[in-house]
Amino acid sequence: MQLPNDPAMLLSFVNLKLRDYYKSLDEMCEDLGVDRQDIENRLLAIDYEYDKSQNRFV
Repeated sequence: MQLPNDPAMLLSFVNLKLRDYYKSLDEMCEDLGVDRQDIENRLLAIDYEYDKSQNRFV
């Protein structure tokens, strides 16, 4: 799957998927065939980190 290139769009996309379809970031990454570390690095660049307890990037 092709993820959005823009970090803000990526944040919105990932949080929507996590909220509506997946119980965890690992589950989403496995299902979509995307690299978890890539997502985390790209969102960390705009000061967002995955919060497991909330199942979203904050």
